[in-house]
Amino acid sequence: MDWKKEIKDAYNRIEPHVHQTPVLTSSYINSLTGAEVFFKCENFQKGGSYKIRGALNATLMLSEAERAKGIATHSSGNFAQAVSISANITGTEAHIVMPENAPVIKKQATQDYGSQVYFCESTLTAREETLHQVVADTGASRLHPSNDIPVIIGQGTCAYELIEQVADLDYIIAPIGGGGVGAGTILTTTSYAASIQVVGAEPANADDAYRSLEAGEIQASLAPNTIADGLRTQLGDNNFPIIKDGIHSIILVTEEEIIAAMKLVWNRMKIIIEPSSATTLAVVLKSKDMFKQKRVGLIITGGNVDLTKLPF
Repeated sequence: MDWKKEIKDAYNRIEPHVHQTPVLTSSYINSLTGAEVFFKCENFQKGGSYKIRGALNATLMLSEAERAKGIATHSSGNFAQAVSISANITGTEAHIVMPENAPVIKKQATQDYGSQVYFCESTLTAREETLHQVVADTGASRLHPSNDIPVIIGQGTCAYELIEQVADLDYIIAPIGGGGVGAGTILTTTSYAASIQVVGAEPANADDAYRSLEAGEIQASLAPNTIADGLRTQLGDNNFPIIKDGIHSIILVTEEEIIAAMKLVWNRMKIIIEPSSATTLAVVLKSKDMFKQKRVGLIITGGNVDLTKLPF
């Protein structure tokens, strides 16, 4: 597949409907890390995260007949909102399966967009089984949050924008959960800026991607227990080969490191970011020697936070 063309086509397809998000910097964080850090602020994106990029690209690539039957997914929150917004943009209906323990703010936002929401037990098996039944009942097209190729390509448009906005990056750091934005970032950098190294940021308490990279094959996500709720999922058969072949490394960060990075951004940059987003800065703070005097792009993947349950 011509990934370079696919990414450009995806960008042109979604560009009229999504925000070109800003890149912010902090002189204090630069001095603290010894690096030049560029925050690609997808927390300002429609729906509060980068996931609208992949969901909308996938939805727009469906035929009119397919869209007429609706779109469906399972998600703990951000992809749920993205699919809901995509349905509104394209004039179709969204069917969303959400785990019962999804953050309240994400449940409420998804329902506010007018989607049909189905709650299930908080296990991957329950999510898959419930979604299978919803698709069987409705005929809706299933969109995977991170493993469908159109979704992966759409997520790659975030890095595409970033490298257009900031020249001469040495690294881009993306959170690793389901693997969609990590794989999309790799496809983009290898196509448009091959000198950029892509690093994955993953919670130590949800380290299946790190273990998968070490083993050379997908390892199960075993009872992930992390504040980074968006990273509790696991890699898929489409995105893992891309990550395995193209990622520089995956660096694990502790819960304490995630919370400290999140608090630092809130205090110094005055912007709301999720714990999942904070993993990227936590990696730079943890591995200062690696990033010293380098130009580092961080994909800030979302800003949907329950303000009544802050970890600091």
